[in-house]
Amino acid sequence: MQSQKRRQYTAEFKREAVRLVTEQGYGVTEAAHNLGIHAHMLGRWKRQVETQNNGAFVKNGQVSSEQEELQRLRQEVKRLRMEREILKKTVRFFASESS
Repeated sequence: MQSQKRRQYTAEFKREAVRLVTEQGYGVTEAAHNLGIHAHMLGRWKRQVETQNNGAFVKNGQVSSEQEELQRLRQEVKRLRMEREILKKTVRFFASESS
């Protein structure tokens, strides 16, 4: 009987898989099925990200100050983009009302 080789996933793959669930709105089971992995594994990755405040999958559990700053800036950019989209929709709404 031949033993199966254990698959290893890159940190980037794990982060992107978790983003499908946290940011894109996919369910854990659905995202795991689409990626060809077990839902339990994706759920574990998601919990790691949540408990380590988005610093998961970094070697030795250390997050540099540059990485923290980068994460903070990414979150701010995401928030600002959402605000911009809301403002665009508001402008379109009021422009159509005045017509």
